[in-house]
Order: sequence, then structure tokens, then C-alpha cells
Amino acid sequence: MRILYAIQGTGNGHVSRARDIVPLLKERADVDVLISGIQYDFKDLPFEVKYSFKGASFVFGKHGGINFWKTFTKNNPFRILKELNALPVKEYDLVVNDFEPISAWAAKRAKVLCVSLSHQSATLSPNAPPSKWNDWKGKFVLKHYAPVDMAYGFHFKAYDANISTPVIRKDIRNTHPTNKRHYTVYLQAYSDEVLFNQLSVFSDVKWEVFSKHTQTAYTKENVHFQPVSHEAFIQSFASCEGVLCGAGFEMPAEALFLKKKLIVIPMKGQYEQHLNAAALEDLGIPVIYDVESQQSHKAIGQWLHETKKVEVDFPDVTEEVIDNMLKTAQQKLL
Repeated sequence: MRILYAIQGTGNGHVSRARDIVPLLKERADVDVLISGIQYDFKDLPFEVKYSFKGASFVFGKHGGINFWKTFTKNNPFRILKELNALPVKEYDLVVNDFEPISAWAAKRAKVLCVSLSHQSATLSPNAPPSKWNDWKGKFVLKHYAPVDMAYGFHFKAYDANISTPVIRKDIRNTHPTNKRHYTVYLQAYSDEVLFNQLSVFSDVKWEVFSKHTQTAYTKENVHFQPVSHEAFIQSFASCEGVLCGAGFEMPAEALFLKKKLIVIPMKGQYEQHLNAAALEDLGIPVIYDVESQQSHKAIGQWLHETKKVEVDFPDVTEEVIDNMLKTAQQKLL
């Protein structure tokens, strides 16, 4: 079987999940990899990327939300159509899609079977925790951004029949967590300046910030900034006291797996992150909505003094999910 595995490159979670899923797929089939997105870096991926497109992506801003102007200017519909036409999707028996639009729409147009293997498909389940923010536009994007024929999802709990607990990559599963008393920060939608102004106030805390806004490491007072690097991030993440990050999926799941203290900030205007925030609150994780607000400053201070940690059970079911997905896909292809 020839499979195209397509990854949404915006953010970190999809690419992190692919580190484990791609090798498992390659053991079972002939697999090519596609990544699309405006803000991503795959220099250190452990597999070859055959197709690289800009796709249709959101551009992160510097104050906690999406930069809608840059998103609009960079998502040229003619360029997207050109990428759709350039993808030889008919060469594949199956597209396995992690919320990637170019391959999904190309497969739909060519009538090639397309199966979602993503977190986003799990958030659409009626049994998953709903967001407090009723955003019909966000729901529409989640449903139609990357259309598929079948869906297998990952979430913080197995809320439905085709939903499994998170893929925890082997780099994390095999690590031995320690506590060197620093806090690891990954908030790509905030500028270094904004984060420094808020974090430096907690002067007795050592912060290690992984930033998409710098190419070189530097330290200001008690806040250390460095560019995103897989190895450096794993070291900081595994040895931290706690994690301050966006309300994505993979990173909060990995923090919970390593029994780290966790607080999340859902990105403004990003409906999926607000769904994640609802699920995390359901688990007992504190959620704040704007790192620059006085209320959030107070919440971070309280969290820093908190000692209670949330217990989760995330067994390694990735191979089982992939085998079930491939078995069902093969039946549909007969």
C-alpha cells in the first residue's frame, strides 16, 4: 500500500506526533511525507519530507493571538490552488491526514481515500468537553479545513469510540524526569518582550523560554530565551518544575505524562485551543486567557506556589490505533 502522510506544520504538536507515527507507518507500508504551513522548521526531523507546501495556515502574532492581516496576505488562494494541482495524490492508495488541508482537498477532488489521524477530529466529538466560547466560525473551520472520509482522534481522555489518549513520543516516554527548579515556557504567539515584562516580575523564578522570535540564545535577568531546538527543549522540559504553554494538545499532554505542574494560555481567536482549555480545566489544570492581564499575573503567582499535580494515564496505544486505522482503510479499499 502506498500512503501519503500529511502533517499540518503550524505549531509544534503535529510534527511531534509524526516523530512516532511516521516510523510505525513505514514499517507497514510505502510512505511519503508532506508538511504544509507557514511557520515551521523540520531540519531535525528523523524522516525525509517529500512534499513541502505553504498550505493554508494561521500566522501567530506577538500578543497572544493570530495575526489576521499576515494570515490573509500569506494565504494566497491562487498559490493554494497551484499547490493542490501540484500534488500527485492519485499515486497513493491512502492519505493519512493530521489536519493538513492541501492533501485533504486534493484527495477529496481525486476521490482518494483520506483518513484523519489527528487531535482536531477528536475535538469535534459531541462527547468532548465544549468550549465556553461559542464560536461558529471556529467550528466551521474545524469541520471543513481538512475534509476526510474517516476519523481517528486523540484527546486527553478517550471520550468516544474512535478517540484514544495522546501519542506520547518515545523521546518523552523514555526520558527520566528530574527537577532542576526552572520553568519551561513555550508561548509562540507572544513576543519575547511581552514575556519578559510578565515573567521577570517573579524574580525568584528561573524561566527558560523557547521562542520563535529569536535566532540566538540570550538571558535578561531571570529569563533565558533560546530558539526552538528539539534536543534543547527536551532537556529543559524533562528537568523543569513546571510548564507554561499554550492550550495546544501535544505539549500539555506530555507535561501531564511527565507529572509536571502545568498552566495553559489558549491562543486568542483559536477555537481549538479553547476546546483544549475546557478539557484541561475538566482535569483540574489552571487556565488563564491573557498573560498580560493583572488577573493572569495573580493566577501565575498562585500556580507557582501550588504543589498538587494532576495524575493521568496515557498508555502507549499508538501502534494499536495505526493498525486499526489501516485495517479499516484496507476494507474500504477492497
